[in-house]
Amino acid sequence: MAESVELPSRLGILPFRNKVLLPGAIIRIRCTSPSSVKLVEQELWQREEKGLIGILPVRDAAETATAIGPVLSQDVGSDSGERSSRVHVGASDSHRLDVKNQQENIHWHTRGVAARALHLSRGVEKPSGRVTYIVVLEGLCRFSVQELSTRGTYYTARISPLEMTKAEMEQVEQDPDFMTLSRQFKAAATELISVLEQKQKTEGRTKVLLETVPVHKLADIFVASFEISFEEQLSMLDSVDLKVRLSKATELVDRHLQSIRVAEKITQKVEGQLSKSQKEFLLRQQMRAIKEELGDNDDDEDDVAALERKMQSAGMPSNIWKHAQRELRRLKKMQPQQPGYNSSRVYLELLADLPWQKASEEHELDLKAAKEHLDSDHYGLVKVKQRIIEYLAVRKLKPDARGPVLCFVGPPGVGKTSLASSIAAALGRKFVRISLGGVKDEADIRGHRRTYIGSMPGRLIDGLKRVAVCNPVMLLDEIDKTGSDVRGDPASALLEVLDPEQNNAFNDHYLNVPFDLSKVVFVATANRLQPIPPPLLDRMEVIELPGYTPEEKLKIAMRHLIPRVLEQHGLSSELLQIPEAMVKHVIQRYTREAGVRHLERNLAALARAAAVRVAEQEQAVPLSKDVHRLASPLLENRLADGGEVEMEVIPMAVNNHEISSAFRIASPLVVDEAMLEKVLGPPRFDDREAAERVATPGVSVGLVWTAFGGEVQFVEATAMVGKGELHLTGQLGDVIKESAQIALTWVRARATDLKLAASEGISLLEGRDVHIHFPAGAVPKDGPSAGVTLVTALVSLFSQQRMRADTAMTGEMTLRGLVLPVGGVKDKILAAHRCGVKRVILPQRNLKDLVEVPTAVLANMEILLAKRMEDVLEQAFEGGCPWRQHSKL
Repeated sequence: MAESVELPSRLGILPFRNKVLLPGAIIRIRCTSPSSVKLVEQELWQREEKGLIGILPVRDAAETATAIGPVLSQDVGSDSGERSSRVHVGASDSHRLDVKNQQENIHWHTRGVAARALHLSRGVEKPSGRVTYIVVLEGLCRFSVQELSTRGTYYTARISPLEMTKAEMEQVEQDPDFMTLSRQFKAAATELISVLEQKQKTEGRTKVLLETVPVHKLADIFVASFEISFEEQLSMLDSVDLKVRLSKATELVDRHLQSIRVAEKITQKVEGQLSKSQKEFLLRQQMRAIKEELGDNDDDEDDVAALERKMQSAGMPSNIWKHAQRELRRLKKMQPQQPGYNSSRVYLELLADLPWQKASEEHELDLKAAKEHLDSDHYGLVKVKQRIIEYLAVRKLKPDARGPVLCFVGPPGVGKTSLASSIAAALGRKFVRISLGGVKDEADIRGHRRTYIGSMPGRLIDGLKRVAVCNPVMLLDEIDKTGSDVRGDPASALLEVLDPEQNNAFNDHYLNVPFDLSKVVFVATANRLQPIPPPLLDRMEVIELPGYTPEEKLKIAMRHLIPRVLEQHGLSSELLQIPEAMVKHVIQRYTREAGVRHLERNLAALARAAAVRVAEQEQAVPLSKDVHRLASPLLENRLADGGEVEMEVIPMAVNNHEISSAFRIASPLVVDEAMLEKVLGPPRFDDREAAERVATPGVSVGLVWTAFGGEVQFVEATAMVGKGELHLTGQLGDVIKESAQIALTWVRARATDLKLAASEGISLLEGRDVHIHFPAGAVPKDGPSAGVTLVTALVSLFSQQRMRADTAMTGEMTLRGLVLPVGGVKDKILAAHRCGVKRVILPQRNLKDLVEVPTAVLANMEILLAKRMEDVLEQAFEGGCPWRQHSKL
């Protein structure tokens, strides 16, 4: 327990908003504002155990309208280093303080408590670098404020102590009235301690305080542990007279005892009313008993009435309102204990929460601003953004137009989801995302019927409830990832949702009433079109996002990815610089994807490496400094019981600018090739791969399309002694296996014409087997675009001629040698461009698809068109077919 302390004439002041610290009480605070941090550093941290501060209660101006007092004004600083902006204490209990740049008036109490630090710890918040202190304070004695001043960013006060001297205290203790009050207080305190120990079934050490601590200090300690109002706390603080203090403390202890007795009475009454069959309703019976004590037992009826008022204001259509009224009348007749009560109530709350008429207020569409917004968020994608602007232009001319459902199709990381978010921002509507990946239950779309346990509405209705408007932009993400099983087909349920002629009366099984979805703007995303059922695909307008060229990736990285990565890792351009040449090196040597996600992950790896360097250069700050050993038994009890008071000290400084970051480095870290190899490892790709792979005959370079964009695929063929069989490996599908059979048949049929056999009577496969392998065997491969690649590999094998290393091809062939068109031309050409391929052989009927390819890519590549298989062979080998002059081709 704190002994009497000799107070200095001036103390640093820490204001407590609407909170009082009494002598003997212990409180834990966290100091974060610059003023409180400066106070703790100057008055406690540097002075260690000798430091004292004053705790002064303050209140907001709105809470004390009648408080008047002198006003603190800003004057010229005095010689002592303190500004002579002061408040001279008058007769009122609180004083208003007006300071420049201060946003609110604060009324100061004239009496406070001197406190010392029992424990003090210092820390630094990351990444801001702001210094904070955690202080455990013990109240010592009361004081009166004579004059209030400012020292730097915090306040100081000239004080006078209010505690009695030892002689005065001995004189008061002989007073008969004081002795009577002491006995009354100790009796009430002893009874309270006995009740608490009996209730908690513990033997505490609190009774020791009654024998060892003076009674006037004991009064403050007991009152500090009660939950009382701020006015009562101030009244206790102002009770300098010991008899008044004991009288108020006795009254508060009696009141606390009375509340404990009332709680015990309620518990006994509830236990007496319960029967064996009613034990499951224990909590409900306790609530009823409490309401009986308070005279308020119509809470259930009030809740139902409030629900009815909420339903009336929901704006339901007339036919749905009639249905809701019938359900509400049924609910009123039910008892809360009945099993169907909660389900009916949850259903009615859903009807009341749905936005039947509430819509977002759309602002006037500005196409120029929308275009600028799209350009700032997305680089490239010119045709995609033009289609979105056309869509918005139609919405501007005809707001109630039933526009098509846009479906963005493309590999991951090309910006499909962010485009949908940009449409919502341009329309001024709320945005909600519904993820359909892995959904196999039709109930996820249509909802569960209310006959099921745990039934709930579908994702569409739940999404509308969350955004609380009936006209949001709803993104149906990964629409190609839905499946079907015995629980139904979600894709079939989406047919009604995406059909403008049907979705104005969408029927969710849980709602069981029609809901109008025609005002919702639906946008879908997918990686592939093949898994989407044709009827569902027919209801959407497909917009393809094939991927980015290396030049576009470079621009995206410099404009968007690098600033975002630096911000996410607490860095800035002053700490880490990634030159454009290094970004280009990462694109060419470490990533060959259609999107930019892997590129962003590599940039994030560089940022993490830089963050380690910056963090290592931070000078270590001691995080803990014990000022005084915790030896108080009362403090140990409170901390053990989790009863310490967690407070945020109010910022009182004129300038609330946060402490600048403690991170400082001599020069920014500039990424170079050595750092790339150290962080990202050796380069994964190079332009010599194609030349190395086709260095021997029997290898051809093809172009394929995957869900992740276009890719370059090598096909290897070899022959060995055998029985004329064909072996295929590489995890191939049925279509590509048939293409291999067709390719081998065509080569065998034209072997003589191609000078692969001396005469027509000799078979290519006589006495040997052919093995065709697609590398990367862990990746499934299938599709009708590898026919010409397979024929070229077989011709190269049998003729022992190497294919050109700078050439790749795609196309399907017939048994008669015609080259048929294929899909995904743009993706395949972009993949060839990323891998350094300069010549691409395409079917002649794919000439129309070159319009979609960026001009910059076509300028750096040679596109060769083939109508028959002979045209492909002519372009695939160096100098054309060396055997063509002797053949019948």
